[in-house]
Amino acid sequence: MTETEKTKVVNQVFYANTFKRHEMKFLLNEEQFNLISEKIGPFMTADSYGLNTILNIYLDNQNNDVIRTSLGKPAYKEKLRLRAYGTVSDNSEAFLEIKKKFKGVVYKRRLELPYKVLHDYITNGTPPQINEQNRQVFEETDYFIRRLELAPAIVLCYDRQAFYGNDDREFRLTFDGNIRSRRTELDLRKGDYGEPLANQPFRVMEVKSAGGVPMWLVKILSENKIYNGSFSKYGNICLNEIRQIRSVQQCSQA
Repeated sequence: MTETEKTKVVNQVFYANTFKRHEMKFLLNEEQFNLISEKIGPFMTADSYGLNTILNIYLDNQNNDVIRTSLGKPAYKEKLRLRAYGTVSDNSEAFLEIKKKFKGVVYKRRLELPYKVLHDYITNGTPPQINEQNRQVFEETDYFIRRLELAPAIVLCYDRQAFYGNDDREFRLTFDGNIRSRRTELDLRKGDYGEPLANQPFRVMEVKSAGGVPMWLVKILSENKIYNGSFSKYGNICLNEIRQIRSVQQCSQA
């Protein structure tokens, strides 16, 4: 392999784990979900994960600064999570993702390593072995953890159907449902069980695009009066927890 070919491979690996795109969310009832699922058929294909369960560990500190900031809806916000899919073991493919959002544009950078390696890092501080092309991402992630003193805070899981555009593989559409979480056993090897999110939509649809949204989807959404909205899985879980605490306090004072 020539030096030029080696450089091309390194760049492909690096940029495969670096994303910049626009994201929009739509909160669908069952009828809307069935309608869109039928109409996207000619335009989109299920991706390699197809229908799968996504498991995440979100990191925060004792003051919950990450989620508190996010709930304030600032122009800029960031979060960190460890993600894996399906049944998780020591050697499962896993991603430590730092996700930033500024004025509606999402920037995501991630490390891809075996699950145990990344879990040991976020729980015990055991540094992973990093190759040179991933060093910048690791240093950025490590600084984020140390700056805010982050640690595993919650396991958040959901079932996802994912699709990519037939004409543009960078255009993605996902449907998430059965959102659940737990504050104990913060290890994805323990499974995807958790408390269901109260009052969750039938599906959360996310439209992800590096460019514009295709006209065929704009037409479907417009004709059926389906409008984008705001929804944070982690944020809604925390808001429900706050409401429960306030309710208990009010009862104890009554």
